[in-house]
Amino acid sequence: MSTVAISAAEVNKLRQMTGAGMMDCKKALTEANGDFEAAIDFLRKKGQKVAGNRADRDANEGVVIARIHNDASRGVLVVLNCETDFVAKNEDFIKFTSDIADIALNTKPANVEALLASDFGGLPISERIIEQVGKIGEKLELKYEQIDAPYVVAYNHPGYRLATLVAFNKTGVANLDVVGKDVAMQAAAMAPVALDKEDVDTKTLERELDIAREQIRAEGKPEEMVEKISQGKLNKFFKENTLLNQDFVKENKFTVRQYVQNADKDLMVTSFKRFALGS
Repeated sequence: MSTVAISAAEVNKLRQMTGAGMMDCKKALTEANGDFEAAIDFLRKKGQKVAGNRADRDANEGVVIARIHNDASRGVLVVLNCETDFVAKNEDFIKFTSDIADIALNTKPANVEALLASDFGGLPISERIIEQVGKIGEKLELKYEQIDAPYVVAYNHPGYRLATLVAFNKTGVANLDVVGKDVAMQAAAMAPVALDKEDVDTKTLERELDIAREQIRAEGKPEEMVEKISQGKLNKFFKENTLLNQDFVKENKFTVRQYVQNADKDLMVTSFKRFALGS
């Protein structure tokens, strides 16, 4: 029996994250001793459809900006988290984040630590962020991703809450700018967890298989059929959650892979980055 007291606010938070009913959310949190990730697994194992997106849930407020170099061979994605949307919507804060993204694009730091050490008007970015903390009175956290490739596309969703980068293996393809934007918008809208089947990490695979097995057993299927059916459910997971295997949202008779190869048989998406702020 759980010894953790579950508050109404926590139940409501899980409900907002998943779309499940209040009583179901309370039971899930009780069974999971207040662990939200485990509570979501509990709901899914009971066969409930969960609307929450794990990729978006850990972020708070802030500004998300993607930039590409003039020759489209490099892209950066910069996130500056803050505590409130009041700060996130402030024009000065947006410009501050935009300036950091420009520095990242031009100086090519290898990681977020190198970006924090980069010069920003005579001081390291880390010290400029400390200045901002003193000015606005909120905790700030910087995140940073980068892609180098023959052709990189950036997509910034209006409102600075969601952005993507998508890399391609070649240039010189007719309408590549259109194809690139379409794929970047697909990644933004459909929140894939990986590029292709083989890119899904082992932990996620085991989690999905575990949930599938429990769902199948709950449906009363014979034990000897559990593994076969769970593999079928895993294939459905790949189709829904890996970018290249998703149905192309603008014309769902194609997968994203097929859409890209219709533009050029040798064209490939080699990687993508996505970040979305949580609600």
